Amino acid sequence: MDNNGSQEMTVPVEGVAGGGTAYGFNDAEPLKQSTDPSEVPTADLVNVWCMPNTVNVGSQETPRPLEPINLLAARNERESFQIAMRPKVSWAASSPSGSVQVQCSDLCSSAGDRLVVGQSLNLRRVVPVLGVPDALVPLDLPVTQLSLLPGETSVIWVSIDVPNGQPPGQYDGEIIVSAVKSDGGGSAHLGKHEKDQLCMELNNCLDIMEPIEGKPMDEVVERIKCASSSLRRILFSPSFSEFISTNGSTDMMEEDVVSNLSLRIKLRLTVWEFIIPVTPSLPAVIGVSDTVIEDRFGVEHGSEEWYEKLDLHFKWLLQYRISPYFCKWGEGMRVLTYTSPWPANHPKSDEYLSDPRLAAYAVPYRQIIAGDDSRESYLRKEVEILRSKSHWNKAYFYLWDEPLNMEHFDNVRKMASEIYAYAPDARVLTTYYCGPGDAPLAPTPFESFVKVPNLLRPHTQIYCTSEWVLGNREDLVKDIVEELQTENGEEWWTYICLGPSDPHPNWHLGMRGTQQRAVMWRVWKEGGTGFLYWGANCYEKATVPSAEVIFLILGSFVNVS
Repeated sequence: MDNNGSQEMTVPVEGVAGGGTAYGFNDAEPLKQSTDPSEVPTADLVNVWCMPNTVNVGSQETPRPLEPINLLAARNERESFQIAMRPKVSWAASSPSGSVQVQCSDLCSSAGDRLVVGQSLNLRRVVPVLGVPDALVPLDLPVTQLSLLPGETSVIWVSIDVPNGQPPGQYDGEIIVSAVKSDGGGSAHLGKHEKDQLCMELNNCLDIMEPIEGKPMDEVVERIKCASSSLRRILFSPSFSEFISTNGSTDMMEEDVVSNLSLRIKLRLTVWEFIIPVTPSLPAVIGVSDTVIEDRFGVEHGSEEWYEKLDLHFKWLLQYRISPYFCKWGEGMRVLTYTSPWPANHPKSDEYLSDPRLAAYAVPYRQIIAGDDSRESYLRKEVEILRSKSHWNKAYFYLWDEPLNMEHFDNVRKMASEIYAYAPDARVLTTYYCGPGDAPLAPTPFESFVKVPNLLRPHTQIYCTSEWVLGNREDLVKDIVEELQTENGEEWWTYICLGPSDPHPNWHLGMRGTQQRAVMWRVWKEGGTGFLYWGANCYEKATVPSAEVIFLILGSFVNVS
């Protein structure tokens, strides 16, 4: 306290040292002696609370009161939240503090409809990357067990995917957290509430299966799946663990107890009647370096294993309605981009490019795998096949990244002219943040940047500009848009990379979730018709998949959870 009587305070900064609201909380009292979780309520052993999905919950996050979770979601939408856990005392014989069992129930409506654990509801553990909570590691369902460390907050990410055909209404369920012994002993004992719950679950199975006579086959199959899921969860609950033989291994330990000592998180999801479109109205195209995949997974370019790894990356991103493109950097900023690694006449290409979740796809300018065809012959064949498909309107060519001088711009025009010889209706996308440095188009850098369409027209249809140029000057958008000929099919997209930096929206590691979500909000608000991000896996070279992730450009990382 200074001489004026004011107390000196350190102001926490969000996004630093764990991000979000992790303000360096330390437990005020030392850990007590081990306590038997079969006799003491879990709430006396562990702080458990819930957090929104926009917060980076660090290892020193301060405990908060536990409140019921209420979520709203449309059909074909994903909603998520976080469960944070921090031990109050130690109940293990030795470090760590102890273990908790987490068990989920299906979410059920009053009409008997369900969102099933393991299908619609999934749990993942939040793991730090470079000290920032980021990676999401899948957990076993419907029951999982986690070890908690003394003085640290552990976090579970809960995701709920609402299917297209899910009936609207209110769905209720619960997530049960139980402190358990991890050093042997104990047996499962059910209280009255758990017996009531078991009886209700069995009755629900009967309700699902009894009225199937005369029902369509697809509905019968869905009802059987729901009943099987419920019965499996009951069988593998602690009540029956001693009767379940697993050849010496068990998914759940005998001491995993769900009882009246457990802590219950009430969860309610309101499903609205409307449906989020399968195809995004605003394409988000995100690059994946095939070179990084080859190095990290030890696969040879063009091998069977190479195709398998690219396929996994494609499908993983597509589930989030991201339109992936693979990329390989060439001389200067020339870039080979492609969404499908297979030729256009291959069945897998049609599978990829016809998928309704894919809003846009990159067409390669030259061969991805070396062959006998010349570049011109290859390009002509690919374009002829793709133009005959109904998905051709999703195609674009991304040829050069951020041209800086007249030579670069001339190369873009030359390559585009070759494409137009075979496909006059092709779309070429060019990213840029400035005009040519060796031939200014206007007196000031920004004016020169605005005049780039005059230099590239008609060799570019998608003008993709860096948000870094705008900073917080939203009024500059009209200057960019006024230069475009939208009546001739020209579009304005934006992209982010190393810039813009905090406090502007970006996907830098450690930024707040609101900042990261605001990236797409900004695109929509400014009137852009598409978005590009070049590096979902821009890691330093590594020769094993398990190597530590070190980014080529610190902070340039996409979080798509």
